[in-house]
Amino acid sequence: MIPKELNSAYDPKKTENKIYKLWEKSGYFSPDKLPGKRTKKFSVMMAPPNITGSLHMGHVLENTEVDILVRMKRMRGFKTLWLPGIDHAGIAGQNAVEKELRKQGIRRHDLGREKFLEKMWEWKSKYEHVILDQLKKIGVSSDWSRTRFTMDPNINTAIQKAFIHYYKKDWIYRGERVINWCQRCGTGISDLEMEYKEEKGKLYHIKYPLALRPASQKLQRGEQAQGDNDIIIVATTRPETMLGDTAVAVNPKDSRYKNLVGKEAVLPIQNRKIPIIADISIDMKFGTGAVKVTPAHDVTDFEISQRHNLPKVQIINERGIMTAEAGKICEGFKAGECREKVIEKLGELGLLQKIEDYTHNVAYCERCSAKIEPRLSKQWFLKMSELAKLAIGAIKNKETIIIPKKWERVLIDRLKNERDWNISRQLWWGHKIPIEGENDVLDTWFSSALWPFATLGWPKKTKDLKNYYPTDFITSARDILNIWIAKMIFSGKEFMGRSPFKIAYIHATILNKEGKRMSKSLGTGVDPLELIEKYGADAVRFGIIYQNLGNQDIRFNENAMITGKKFANKIWNATRFVLMAQNGKFEIRNSKFEKNSKLKIKNSKLTEADKKILNGLKKTTAEVNNLIEKYEFGKALHLLYDFFWHEYADVYIEAVKKQLNREVILKVHIDLLKLLHPFMPFITEELWGMFDKKGLLIIEKWPN
Repeated sequence: MIPKELNSAYDPKKTENKIYKLWEKSGYFSPDKLPGKRTKKFSVMMAPPNITGSLHMGHVLENTEVDILVRMKRMRGFKTLWLPGIDHAGIAGQNAVEKELRKQGIRRHDLGREKFLEKMWEWKSKYEHVILDQLKKIGVSSDWSRTRFTMDPNINTAIQKAFIHYYKKDWIYRGERVINWCQRCGTGISDLEMEYKEEKGKLYHIKYPLALRPASQKLQRGEQAQGDNDIIIVATTRPETMLGDTAVAVNPKDSRYKNLVGKEAVLPIQNRKIPIIADISIDMKFGTGAVKVTPAHDVTDFEISQRHNLPKVQIINERGIMTAEAGKICEGFKAGECREKVIEKLGELGLLQKIEDYTHNVAYCERCSAKIEPRLSKQWFLKMSELAKLAIGAIKNKETIIIPKKWERVLIDRLKNERDWNISRQLWWGHKIPIEGENDVLDTWFSSALWPFATLGWPKKTKDLKNYYPTDFITSARDILNIWIAKMIFSGKEFMGRSPFKIAYIHATILNKEGKRMSKSLGTGVDPLELIEKYGADAVRFGIIYQNLGNQDIRFNENAMITGKKFANKIWNATRFVLMAQNGKFEIRNSKFEKNSKLKIKNSKLTEADKKILNGLKKTTAEVNNLIEKYEFGKALHLLYDFFWHEYADVYIEAVKKQLNREVILKVHIDLLKLLHPFMPFITEELWGMFDKKGLLIIEKWPN
């Protein structure tokens, strides 16, 4: 007699929630409650999802890969800690609450800072578990009792200590620099918080007359109208910013302008003299090879101005309005309106050579979709030169190994050219900068940089910090390799004296079937919760890992989930046969196997089919172990799928219907359930319970 559940097709809806509650009740997600003597430890920190977020396919891939690793280590006898958490998500969090308030006709300034922050904490209380509960749906086996939030009191203490530490070392300073500025959010933002959209625009070729008189002599009326031999033509996509130009720059290797370097041009409309300079950063192939330099409104131009000691004229304020420095023609107008006025005026002066169609990437705020306006701003900065060296040293000395290896060089090159980090944000939600009279908050990544040890109790010397730091593994997408992984490495070296993780695994990026990044706002995203509802969590886990065969990008294909669902049914049906073959005697601990399922049978009783399947199992087990240890999860799953479906189910099970060796088929089936468990935990745990009513598969011994 077999369990009645096996008389019908597998239904994940009847299984998954029940099984997850069983795991939670067991307490085995916590390293403190795992049975047996476990001398080896394995710890991982979850990349904390935003408090405003909902599950997307990147979360599914990232957390399924970690779950595979953690489940295998747990079964291999490691004391495993997978510590989960949530990020307060500075700008995104504040925007979410402001959006809700606007529906009620309320602005945050109407409430004031204190009342608005009360609304933020109400939001946090309401939504903090939303995405974590969604992660549970895909089987994530984190220790939820240790869940951390980036604004927990103990983490706030860690952030205060880190800031003061850097400040006392004179590594934190306040200064002016051009930053990415979002006018709608009213704050500086990081490179990661921008998204670039390809747009069709215009490239304007503008004539800048050469100054025929020394700078000490006053310009004469009409001196701008020179012949074509007395001009330098500048190409730009943003003509309105020319009102703040303080130089024209060319490449020192550009022979076309060799005789003009050191001379002066007359800035049209503003009618002031500006130098013509040579700088190696200028692209000779862009436009005419001569570019305008607007230090207060372009990051590259600001750096040029630093090298050449140029003045910085701010012509656009924090709300995108032209200042008095822009002159009477544009003062008080929006930048877009000013563009039209500038083009019209250049036409009147005969200084607009031509306008071309031009396709280029334009930066927008990822949080509110407003166009980014680079601007000169006074901010808090953290010096990066020494910290970058710490990270580079840790990588080169293999304290942290970057996988795949190609990202190691990418990260080192980036760190060698790292600018000082703008750590301040003009927000209300976040960790307030601990300087008297300061209202800015710290960049969200400042708290995230301390994540591997602040979550374990630092700066206190806690038991968890002693036991689980440094951690063994971290994973992230490539777009935060520098902004998060590198920052955690140098923070660990600076505050703990050791790199925070042994392996940093850069997982693939999931694209839609057209090869473009998934975006819910653009309607190109895929909702994993809908896939789970349709196919079950195991099938979704299977489908996403099955497609990950080492390429850096995955073009999502829902057919892989269908394959996963069919495979679950194959496992289900094969289990029915094995249980029937045992004549009702299928309790593992009552069979001829010990708990670790060692086969106790004489070779003389083995058929050729038995020997072949046992050899195949041995080889598959070794290869799966090797592939998981190399983080080649997709290849390991393909191997298991092929062996189970084709060699075991289609060939061996058919063969033993004529001559059955109950011990062999039970041994093979039990080991395959164990090997498949990290990939498809729900169905394997459900089926394990049909063999063994006393124990859970999640802590069974991993096959050797």
